[in-house]
Amino acid sequence: MEVRLNLATKPMETHRRFLAGSGFLGAVALIVFIALGRHVYLARKANAEMRAKTASLVREVDDIERQRNSLEQFFGLEENAKLHDRAAFINGLMDARSFNWTRMFMDLEETLPAGVRVVSIEPKQEKGRVEVKLTVGATTGEAKLKFLQALEDSKTFSDIQVVAVRAGSSTNGDPILVELTAQYTSI
Repeated sequence: MEVRLNLATKPMETHRRFLAGSGFLGAVALIVFIALGRHVYLARKANAEMRAKTASLVREVDDIERQRNSLEQFFGLEENAKLHDRAAFINGLMDARSFNWTRMFMDLEETLPAGVRVVSIEPKQEKGRVEVKLTVGATTGEAKLKFLQALEDSKTFSDIQVVAVRAGSSTNGDPILVELTAQYTSI
């Protein structure tokens, strides 16, 4: 029979549980450290790409700004400004000639109810839109209201503003005169 005797002053302690636990915690800490390191690396890489894109966009904006300044200087020259004014004048003439005035008068005729006639008309074309200043004579207040309602319901006339309503003279035969402005758009 064998007897185990420990003659040491302190009994031998085993540190196996401590070493296993600390090894496990060290492994977990290493995995967490690697995961966080990878996250930091990817975040810095994404930030570097974003900074590169931002720098590229800033360079593009600077180039466009330089081009714009160069063009402003070029078009600011006196001879180019005169050419621009002449081109605007010619474009205005071309727009005025290309507009179908007959179509506008036909659309206006469709909106006129019985008892209303056009006394004067002043069409003015500006920036592709036509502003029409009308003076119409109406025989009755009901005819005047029908005309205004027909203009409002019209698809070609918009932004109707009545400037004045006054009594007409006995010479033209219209007891009511209405002055108004409207925007005309052909369909």
